[in-house]
Amino acid sequence: MARKIWDISQRLHPGVPVWPGDTAFAQAKTWQMEEGSPVNVSALTLSTHTGAHADAPLHYSETAPDIASVDLAPYLGECLVVDARGVGHAIEVGDLPHLHSADRVLFRTFDAFPHKEWVVDTTAIAPETIDWLAVQGVKLVGIDGPSIDPQDSKTMDAHKAVLRHDIRVLEGLVLDDVPEGRYELIALPLPIVGGDASPVRAILRELA
Repeated sequence: MARKIWDISQRLHPGVPVWPGDTAFAQAKTWQMEEGSPVNVSALTLSTHTGAHADAPLHYSETAPDIASVDLAPYLGECLVVDARGVGHAIEVGDLPHLHSADRVLFRTFDAFPHKEWVVDTTAIAPETIDWLAVQGVKLVGIDGPSIDPQDSKTMDAHKAVLRHDIRVLEGLVLDDVPEGRYELIALPLPIVGGDASPVRAILRELA
């Protein structure tokens, strides 16, 4: 029997919400069958942080690896989805009493993912929580919000914590229909040379 799959990626289209001031998503037709071309081809304009995406260490350190250089292993394997709705401004260590032996942890913070609008006041991950997760052996954290730090943060403390522990980051996931529990995560970034991030097609698959 085929294992169930949950698509936890945002659909990319003109108007998909992006970080204020960042590049809007656009798709332009290059060649069109309706104009006599044997194929349809289009060109994309988008931020590396559009939709569900993987941050590269280069995003928060000028001397850190780009997204083409990171090991792919953290983006593939068993993960734990944690329902963190209602925890407040940031996910604290005390919000994770049920975490046991997870290499990858994804946090749901939205009741319903805001597909049509940009939400400013989102739930972040406290840097102390990142430190604690690192001690537990976690090598990837993900969140449905646009950032693991508060949107108005100038110090980027959570990002500095993941850099310190060499933890990979996924942001902008859609976890509305995913019950809390364990799954197989597959969310591979594109090998963009010099890239500070990459969009991903992120899925969760039922464990065998």
